[in-house]
Amino acid sequence: MEYIQANKDEPEDEGCVLCRIRDGEEPERVLTRSDLGFVLLNKFPYNPGHVMVVPNRHVGDLAEVADDELLDLQRLVRRSITALREEMEPHGFNVGVNLGRIAGAGLPDHVHWHVVPRWGGDTNFMPVVGQTRVMPELLAETAKRLSPRFSAQDEG
Repeated sequence: MEYIQANKDEPEDEGCVLCRIRDGEEPERVLTRSDLGFVLLNKFPYNPGHVMVVPNRHVGDLAEVADDELLDLQRLVRRSITALREEMEPHGFNVGVNLGRIAGAGLPDHVHWHVVPRWGGDTNFMPVVGQTRVMPELLAETAKRLSPRFSAQDEG
């Protein structure tokens, strides 16, 4: 609820939130950066460890992402899966892109990949039955756990 309450009155005309994060806003959510993109914790995660892989360039459609960006971003997806496996030991992952509001894109003007760790018996059924998400870990704790895993990959 802390996240929902803190952002319910956020003005919509302040530009793209992903571009603002790219440019330095909310640095505590950014786990790693590459030449063409970055990985950040989703502010409203479906599960603990839910990250987003975002191109630096403001582009709204996957068809408009350049080949070099796609390669760089897919490497960040792979790095995210590696870091999550090492730290959180999930049983599986959902990896995907929502293109357009009708497909569930909350930020349709800046394409991004979701990497969601999954566990057998996780609480992801709650939005369906109770319109509620159960989050057993705060974002700051998730960042503290995952940041060293990304740093280790940078060094290796």
